[in-house]
Amino acid sequence: SGVAAANFLAGRGDEVLLTDASANPNLPYPLHETVARAFGQQDAALLEGVGTIVLSPGVPRTIPLLQQASVLPIPVIAEVELAFRQIPMGSTVIAVTGSNGKSTTTALIGEILKVDGRQPIVAGNIGQPLIAALDLERPRTYVLELSSFQLESVDTFRADVALLLNITPDHMDRYDSFDAY
Repeated sequence: SGVAAANFLAGRGDEVLLTDASANPNLPYPLHETVARAFGQQDAALLEGVGTIVLSPGVPRTIPLLQQASVLPIPVIAEVELAFRQIPMGSTVIAVTGSNGKSTTTALIGEILKVDGRQPIVAGNIGQPLIAALDLERPRTYVLELSSFQLESVDTFRADVALLLNITPDHMDRYDSFDAY
């Protein structure tokens, strides 16, 4: 979702810098030609002139660069937050989260809406990132699978319908405690 967010922002003319701690990251698809790259480098100099950080869900908020950003303070948002801010008025957002069953439930809701004659956009942690699936031309129904990682960095995101399926002690390598999860 980080590459999709970078491409979206660059496509609308924003100045974008994509960083990765790996010197040779495995990118899921090509970057927009105007996206600057800083691979392998993760020092505070990267934060100079930065207005907002759009965080990929796999990157923990505890890394030193993000800790430095929070002191400045530079807002850190998730790709899904960035995308939500672009969704046309009148759209419906259905969000599915929980430890298990998200993909099945999200896909099922999408199929039910199709049978009902709607043309839902199913995205998030299933298929393509929301930012890559947006229809900026007209209101749509979005059915989103959202992981706990994606929800860590949302601010204004609000679903019209939200489903929390269950919570089990998954991802304890990411979270300090079950309560934090």
